[in-house]
Amino acid sequence: MDFQKELIAEYDRETAKTRKMLEAIPADVDFTFKPHPKSMSLGHLAGHVSDTAGEWAISTLTTDKLEFPPDHKWDPYVPASKEALLERFDGQIAQAKAELAKFVPEKWDENWKFVAGGQAWIDESKYRVFRNWVLDHLIHHRAQLGVYIRLLDKPIPGTYGPSADEM
Repeated sequence: MDFQKELIAEYDRETAKTRKMLEAIPADVDFTFKPHPKSMSLGHLAGHVSDTAGEWAISTLTTDKLEFPPDHKWDPYVPASKEALLERFDGQIAQAKAELAKFVPEKWDENWKFVAGGQAWIDESKYRVFRNWVLDHLIHHRAQLGVYIRLLDKPIPGTYGPSADEM
């Protein structure tokens, strides 16, 4: 089995499903909506979903380390509109797919590290990072986004079969 070919196919499938979920966000949505005080806002979550599929994938494939100094202030991407979100998502996915297409299989065994404030939070092979922190993390947060959309009483698309709205 060509696992790189399979991984690319899985990335293609999951990002297509993710785009469908992002498209399900109502055009007039309040991006500050939170289902609970401890939850991310809908805008923060939608931006995180987009950047996980794009920015994290690109970083994993093109760098060996992402490091933030102790005084770094994380400023998450919160879209100004659904259109801006989809445009950013599409651009990043296109770039990630281009990087995947030229990625040398031997590089999957190389280390990738995420360090924040002097502490290593991720220190794994590029393959493990892509599996866990791009694909699995994307699927997890995409599901959360589906719950947010459902709580807004809007229809959600199916991902691994039809949703209740499609039956």
